[in-house]
Amino acid sequence: QVQLVESGGGSVQAGGSLRLSCAFSAITDSTYYIGWFRQASGKEREGVAVIWVGGGSTYYADSVKGRFTISLDNAKNTLYLQMNTLQPEDTAMYYCAADTLSPVKTAIQALGARGYNHWGQGTQVTVSS
Repeated sequence: QVQLVESGGGSVQAGGSLRLSCAFSAITDSTYYIGWFRQASGKEREGVAVIWVGGGSTYYADSVKGRFTISLDNAKNTLYLQMNTLQPEDTAMYYCAADTLSPVKTAIQALGARGYNHWGQGTQVTVSS
């Protein structure tokens, strides 16, 4: 049973940084993709950054490229999201999610929330101006 537990959210001022962590279990298949998604109040859940467990390929939403970095520590069974230069529009509940996906060919496919069936409980990130 895949389990995902996020931590590291909080409140920061614009321009600040946060690092989110997601402790996971039962993800041993190299076909898994694991990543970060967010949902702001009144908006749909969107993909932020995803990494392929088997090969390390990464996918980012255009809105976070150059500011956020996703990384995976298999020895610690932990996924990270380093978020720099945070902006008020980054305010959202951030979720960790994982699933096996058919061969991913596009970032849109990897970042699509509907492709994931295993979700953590979320951690809140609030960025003030």
